[in-house]
Formats: sequence, structure tokens, C-alpha cells
Amino acid sequence: MYVINNFTMSNNKEAKSLKIDSLEVFVYPDRSEMGKASGELIAEKIKALLQQKGRIRMIFAAAPSQEETLKFLRNDNEIDWSRITVFNMDEYIGLRKDDPSSFGFFLSDRLFSHVHPGEVYLIDGINDPVRECERFSKLLAEETIDIVLLGLGANGHVAFNEPLTADFDDSAVVKPIDLDEISRQQQVDEKCFNDIDKVPRRAITITIPTIMSASYLYCMTPGANKSNAVKMVLEGSITNAVPGSILREHPQCILFLDKQSYGRIRK
Repeated sequence: MYVINNFTMSNNKEAKSLKIDSLEVFVYPDRSEMGKASGELIAEKIKALLQQKGRIRMIFAAAPSQEETLKFLRNDNEIDWSRITVFNMDEYIGLRKDDPSSFGFFLSDRLFSHVHPGEVYLIDGINDPVRECERFSKLLAEETIDIVLLGLGANGHVAFNEPLTADFDDSAVVKPIDLDEISRQQQVDEKCFNDIDKVPRRAITITIPTIMSASYLYCMTPGANKSNAVKMVLEGSITNAVPGSILREHPQCILFLDKQSYGRIRK
């Protein structure tokens, strides 16, 4: 069910808000405004949680869709990162942490090396995948995850939980997966790799129940290449054919869009 409202931003640009099931959706004029707005809300939540507890734990996606939000967080000098434990959401099997195409490198370059979190846990793509999943699962399961920053894939995936193989009731915390070809092509389209032959075929990903168990989810999804995925997530049924549709069941999830990613929605 749609509930649609318009609101005026501080710069007098009009934005749109929607409520679809439990999912809040905010639509901004462009990705810059989206990044600023999402960054402000996330920073506010981080500071509020740090007033309530000694430490918090956060999971971060690594993708161009996160760039503007990460930049805002990087520049907020009021966040006490020394009290934050951070994890990355997924990693290619076979790539080292210092490989410029790895997700660990992306997050270190855009955020972690600037703000110096108290603890940084990155998935090791070189380690044996089974043992690495065991190691990372234990770390994640130690305490509740407070905040997850994520995006939607062009095929509607969440993390690397791919259409039809995604399991909404997965017993695993972290697992190795085979990448969908649409996901691999997206990495080329977004200039993360020069050609599809360079994109790894397997990865380690945090599972959907792990993401859904977090207290707060913030999903940043700008760009015209995501418009079909957004349409499927918001207008279709909740199904593992569109893994991101499960976000509509989380009680504290906000989806941030720009006009381009929202463009295929008719309402």
C-alpha cells in the first residue's frame, strides 16, 4: 500500500516521501541531495545510539551508490568513531584486501582510513571461503548489529544475495555464493572493473536474515540503472526473485532514492 507525501527541503527543492508496507522511501532531486540527506539522518542515529550505549556495531556496503553518504559521514567531526565497530558486507573470493577492486579497499579508502573506527573487521577474500565464513560469522554474532548501510543491485539483490537463490530464512550468517551475471555486468557498468572477464564469479556475503536482524537499515540507491530494481522492490510482491523486496518487512528501514532511480514508478 502506498502513502505518498511531498516535502520541501531547506534549499526549497521538493522531495517525495512514501510509505510502502513498513518501508519508508525518500526521493530527492539528485544523488548529491540524496547523499546529504541520508548522511544527516545516519549521523544523527549514530550519535543518538552512542549516547545510549558504550559502543555500536555497523555493517557497510561498498559500492558507488554509497559514495555521497560515506563522504558526508567522513566529514562529520562530531561522530566518535573510536566507539564504533565496523564490518564490510561482502567480498570477492580471490581478491586481497589491498586490491583496488576489493570491497575492503573501497571502504578503507572512502571512510575507514579517514575516521579510524575502534575496530575494523573485513572479510578476507584470500582465506579459505568456508573457514572465512566461520570466522566472520562468529564476529558478527557476538552482539547485535545496530546499523546497516546498504544498496540495491541492478537485479534487486541485497548484499550479494542473488535473485531466486536468496534465502529469507537462511540459517547461515555469512556464506559463499555464485554471482549472478547481471551483478557481474553491473560492476563493469559502474566502472569497478574494465571488463566482465575481470569480475570474480564468486563472493562471500552476509545473508539476508543477518541484515534483517539489525536494528536500523539505510538503503542508498541512486541512478537510472537501478530504476527497474526499485520498481520491482516497491511495486511487486515480497519474493526472493527480488531479494530487496524483503526490506518492506523491516520495522526500521529507509530507502533513499534520487529522481533517476525512482523514475520507473508510476505513482
